[in-house]
Formats: sequence, structure tokens, C-alpha cells
Amino acid sequence: MALFFLPRFLRAGIFTIPEYLEYRYNATCRLIMSFFMLIMIVFVTTVSVVYSGGIAVRTFFGDYLQSVFPNLTEVGTLMWGIWLIGLAAAIYSVFGGLKAVIWADLFQGSALIVGGAIVLGYTLNAIGGFSGAMEHEYVQERMHVAMPADHPIVPWTILVLGIWIPNFYYWGLNQFITQRTLAAKTLREGQLGVIFAAGLKLLIPFIIVMPGIMAPVLFPEQLPDAADRTSVDEAYPTLIRELVGPGWRGFILAALAGAVVSSLASMLNSASTIFTMDVYKRLYDRAAPQRTLVTIGRVTTIICLIIACLMAPMLRQERFQGVFNYIQEFQGMFTPGILAAFIFGFAVRRAPALAAIVGLIACPIISALMKWPAVWILQGLYEFPTPQTPAAEVLAGLEVAPGAFVQFLGFLHDLAFLNRMAITFVIVLIVMGAITIARPLAQPVTMPVQADFDMKPSRAVTVLGLAVIAVTVALYLYFW
Repeated sequence: MALFFLPRFLRAGIFTIPEYLEYRYNATCRLIMSFFMLIMIVFVTTVSVVYSGGIAVRTFFGDYLQSVFPNLTEVGTLMWGIWLIGLAAAIYSVFGGLKAVIWADLFQGSALIVGGAIVLGYTLNAIGGFSGAMEHEYVQERMHVAMPADHPIVPWTILVLGIWIPNFYYWGLNQFITQRTLAAKTLREGQLGVIFAAGLKLLIPFIIVMPGIMAPVLFPEQLPDAADRTSVDEAYPTLIRELVGPGWRGFILAALAGAVVSSLASMLNSASTIFTMDVYKRLYDRAAPQRTLVTIGRVTTIICLIIACLMAPMLRQERFQGVFNYIQEFQGMFTPGILAAFIFGFAVRRAPALAAIVGLIACPIISALMKWPAVWILQGLYEFPTPQTPAAEVLAGLEVAPGAFVQFLGFLHDLAFLNRMAITFVIVLIVMGAITIARPLAQPVTMPVQADFDMKPSRAVTVLGLAVIAVTVALYLYFW
């Protein structure tokens, strides 16, 4: 993002990521990506964040709410939390704008990192330190980045290609993340911001992942199904409630609530920006005054929030297997095609707009065909305890060996979502390459240049970037 994507974006002077596709390909590509990003922001990430905030509110204040409203059910308590979080984020985003969101992220994000370190300390103290944690088989099995090839979620094969697709998309092409960087005053400022974020990301395995792995060991009664991913979303709030003392608990709760609200406000701001700039202004009123655009953005924010709050309770269902899995599964239907359109456009200057259009549209179709038909057909032909049951287990128990077609369906059924993303990405690149060979542009594309922007390179960017990469590789090798 810092070295390859950002210079191209800032040089073009874009406000939104889909806007770049219009300059590189045509307006249709921009509209398709805008539509996909709105779907992902509103129906995936925003829903997930609202639900996570509701879980936290229910965990901490559920007993109080039920004492005030005796007839309030567990679902009702969750709904209270969802709408309280949603209302706070709406007020913040509608009246504060991007500048308020950035400042909120600075303070609340810093508090969340400190709070995460405190939770890690309490968790390690309760379990007997790192050595005490490693005495538990449950922890040992999960304290690795390279899992067996048959692991249902993160097999080591994803490290070859699959894991890079959501990473490149999320940190480089996701409006929710890049919107702050696109507002940078200089290239150096934007690049240093990206690299600083990369450095902070290295803290996540310690302050988030490790406490979450240890939580079911410490509290097996409260989190009986965490190993099966049905109560995984409640692990972190449970640690805070059960381990952290009253003073620090309030600090962490405030930081957690603030981070949820600011993240939600960022997503709503991004969704309204995309709709306002890429849909409304582009299709309906190119000469719309600034006041009208601001009003449209605020109305869009409220509508998106209402949709997210209404949809959030569905994540309680076991079939979604937790917030993280829900985000990756459904974003993964669109992100390979979006990333392919950008990478191919960067590398092949004679690639026509038709290649990008076909690639963007084909991506969710290919992904859906690899996932759902295999599940439905196998569920209809054989008895599976749950859709998540590995097909290999069921097919291995048949009296008659399954045919090649059924074995292929079983392969698709058991395919980890990151491997499915990798296969989809490669297929889309092949399709785009074939179209480019058949119908190349007569002349290479010339991108617009933002003349008044400081594009001076910085030595500090290279030094800090290499330092982050070195630490990342060292941690990766240690946790192999």
C-alpha cells in the first residue's frame, strides 16, 4: 500500500478507490466496484461491528438491563446493545465527519491498545504465564501460524497465495481503511501513516489473539463452544468481565466502546462517501452543490446504519461461525475480482475496460459456484450432521467409493475460504488476460496527474518499512 498503491492514488487525485477504476478503465468499472463496496461495508463489516458492540454491551450490562426490564430476553438484551452502539455511531458520523473520525481513532485506538495489553497481563497471570498456557493442549494446537494442510480454516497452503488477497484488498483498496490515507497532505505523510499502522498491527496477535485462545481454557463453563466457533465472539468480553479489576475494567470498556463506535462511524462515513461521490454525483447530479452532497451523505449514513442494526442479530446463528468468519467468507466473494482488476490494470497498460468488467462480475459468480452447489448437492445426497461437517469424513464412511464427480464436490465442500479466494483470483486473472490478448487497447492508458501534490519520496519510509517487514518475518518464523 505505501510503496505501490498509494503513489498511484495520490498522483491521480482521487477521493474514493472506485474512482481510480474510472480513470484506468471506464465509468462502468467504477460503478460496479462502488456497488460491491457498498454491499461489503453495509451488509458485512458494519453488521459485524454493530453485532460485536452489542455482544460487549450484553456481556457487561445484560444483568442490569434484565433487572430493569424483567421480561427482557437474551436476544432483547443484545438488541438494546446493538441500537445503543448504532445510535452513538450515527451521531458521531453524521455531525463529525471524517476529521472527527480520525481524531477519535487516534485517542480511542491508543486506549484500546493499552487496554489490550492490560487484558493480556491479567490473562497470563490467571493461566500461569506463557509457559503455563502452553501446558494446555488446546492452546498448543492454536499457537501456530502454519496449520496442517487439512485444517478447515487456516491450512498452511493459504500462506502461498490465499492470505495475501484479503490483506492486499483490506489494507490497500478498502475505502474504510484508505480514506484516511487519501486525505494525506503529502505522499510522505500518507506512507508513514500506513507503515505506522503496519507496526501497530504486529501487536494484535499478543493483545487480541493470544488472550482469545486462552479464554476457553480459563472459562470453560462460560465459553463451552468456543472450540466449535459458536461462542467465540464472547471470549474477549468474558475475559474483561471475569479477570480485570473494576478500575481498569471501566477504562477498557470505555476504550472498547469507543473503538467500536469510531470503527462503525468510519465505515458509515466511507459508505456515504462512496454513494455520494461514485453513485449520486456520478449518475444523478454532476453539478450538485456541496451542501446537497453533505445532506445526501448524512441521509445515506442513517439508512446504512438502520440496515446494519436490523441485520446484526442474525450473526447469532451457528452457521455463520463467528464474526471474523462471516466477514472473510462474504467479503471473499468480491475481493479477488477487485484486487485482480487493480493489479492487472497496474501491470498491463493495454488491458481494456471489458477485461475489468468481466473480471469484477465473474468473481462473485465463480466464488458462489465453488461454495454453495457443492454444499447443497452433498447435503441432498448424503446425511451430514451439519453443513460444516468435513465431506471427507462422510464420504470415507460410504460402503461404495464415491465417484470422481462426488470426490470433486467433496474437495470444494472442504476447501478453506482463503484457498477458494486464491483459486477465484487466479481464474479471474486468466479471464482478464484472455480478453486482453483478444482485444488489447490500441494505445496504453495515460492516467491523470495531480500536479500540485508533493510526491517527493522519503528515505524514512523505506527504512521504517524494512524494519516492520523484518519484525514481521521474525515473529512469523517464531510462531511457525
